[in-house]
Amino acid sequence: MSELCDPAGLALTELVANVVRHTPDRRAAVLMMRWPDGRGVRVEVTDTCPRPPLSTAVDELAEDGRGVLIVEAVTDRWGVGSAARPTRKDRLVRM
Repeated sequence: MSELCDPAGLALTELVANVVRHTPDRRAAVLMMRWPDGRGVRVEVTDTCPRPPLSTAVDELAEDGRGVLIVEAVTDRWGVGSAARPTRKDRLVRM
């Protein structure tokens, strides 16, 4: 399980940084779950931004735009969906 800590932490850091940078209210909910058999973890980040995260890096010297590439590189799979709440629909990013 310890081999999952660094990749999960890095991907979570990138997703939360996206919330801080691109979501007007800079608020997120984070859920982390360990599979009962210890074979993996699931991390979910929910925010209020209606747009999916995009990879925007076009210049190798750019300071930003690589978050999605990093998440893709350190996870087995990830995706974006909607998280239903009583008053609104939020974006849910899971890995």
